[in-house]
Amino acid sequence: MLARRLEKSVGPLSSAALARMERDLAWFRELSAEDRSWVGMIVQNGIAEFASWVRDPAPMSAVAVAVFGDAPRALTRVVSLHQTVELVRTTIDVVEADVDRLLGPVDGAVAREAMLRYSRDVAFAAAEVYARAAEVRGAWDARLEALVVDAVLRGEADEAVRSRAAALGWESSSAVSVVLGHAPSGTALDRGHTSADAIDSIRRSARQIGVDALCAAQGDRLVVVLGGVTDLDKAAAAVAEHFGAGPVVMGPLVSDLPAASVSARSAVAALRAAPGWP
Repeated sequence: MLARRLEKSVGPLSSAALARMERDLAWFRELSAEDRSWVGMIVQNGIAEFASWVRDPAPMSAVAVAVFGDAPRALTRVVSLHQTVELVRTTIDVVEADVDRLLGPVDGAVAREAMLRYSRDVAFAAAEVYARAAEVRGAWDARLEALVVDAVLRGEADEAVRSRAAALGWESSSAVSVVLGHAPSGTALDRGHTSADAIDSIRRSARQIGVDALCAAQGDRLVVVLGGVTDLDKAAAAVAEHFGAGPVVMGPLVSDLPAASVSARSAVAALRAAPGWP
């Protein structure tokens, strides 16, 4: 039976695929021993699942679990989706080249045809795994960003907070200012924009003028920490339009992120006083 013969060939095919990767893929050679072992496990799982799939084709979700389920989520930070596709292609090439020798020409031809269909499912499964990892990573980054912004407002922005900000892409070492205003409500008054919309827009606008930005919504208030500011008016104009209806205030420039609580206190006081402005 073809499936049974494939199962007996999992070891040789896996070894051949990893040898090809070692030879042809420079980035694979640069992986740590631990990451290479995880990649090896994925390759072996993929070929073993192919043998099972030939016997009983499984849905894509089952393929994703069987092939990628044991690998740590952190591996998606080390091996990109493009590189995973390279792994799949290399494994397919090896299987197609070796099945005639291992299975004979008749079963080899059947296995090659089945591999074409199976490889499509594996490619979609890989995309699903990376999309899920990106979603989880995005949720975690949002929580971390909210914690950093909260620490700034509380005056607790120490070196540990600076390190967390760096993990979010913060590169500025000077010229920091805190901007406060109302968060968009999602109503017609705010053109239907929500806090999430505003945060995305603020990040884009900040990047366009070469400024770092950390953003968080706190109740009905939107807080933005800007770094690397060279022109206060330009920075204020770039982000102010994305806030909700009402006043937007910008605290004074301070030396760095740990000192940003000074700018935050001034901005908080100004926002509280804003309703009394003429």
